[in-house]
Amino acid sequence: MKLSGNVMQYEDFKYVIQDVGNLYLGSGFSYEELLVHEMVPFKLKAIISQYILKEASSETTLESQFYYLEENTFLYEVFGQLKARIKVQIQVEKKGILGGRNKVGYKEKILSLQELAGMNLAKKKGAGILVREIIFSKFGIMTFNI
Repeated sequence: MKLSGNVMQYEDFKYVIQDVGNLYLGSGFSYEELLVHEMVPFKLKAIISQYILKEASSETTLESQFYYLEENTFLYEVFGQLKARIKVQIQVEKKGILGGRNKVGYKEKILSLQELAGMNLAKKKGAGILVREIIFSKFGIMTFNI
């Protein structure tokens, strides 16, 4: 939630959560927003500034970056070094009760960088994949050379 004047605004998929081993970022953030967010670790901000923004626009959201990410690119290597994993929602059909209409639902799944980038765009669209969260290993961030 964000305080704007006297009104609280909920911002979908814009959050930063940390535990002992991982940093979880909501996929709604743009790189520009991550650079000014107080909860994003300084080292990740430095990695974004020095490496990621050389290849991507500051307005790019994490959701679109990872959805369209391809193997064997510089950014793929950067995210691989950060040991990134991606929480996605995948569209599934639920059988209707007593022969009724099938309903569309979603299930969550955590994919490796290789699994997500290895899918072509048509397969991602066909599966109804939505990128929801990026998980970086704190160890991957710590060992990244700046």
